[in-house]
Amino acid sequence: MFGLGHTELLIILVIGLVIFGAGKLPEIGSGMGSAIKNFKKCISSMDKEIKQEPEKIETGRTS
Repeated sequence: MFGLGHTELLIILVIGLVIFGAGKLPEIGSGMGSAIKNFKKCISSMDKEIKQEPEKIETGRTS
């Protein structure tokens, strides 16, 4: 995973725990998870629009 071993991941987790505290880490994790979910949703909707564009051009329709 990105060339990081177990030791590096553990160090990153400890630094995050020291900086943000144990109470904030779940909030940060859920915020990052929802951001990734929204990003994937946006990308998939853009892919659908791109695939529909040739159909609009062939039929002469514009949005």
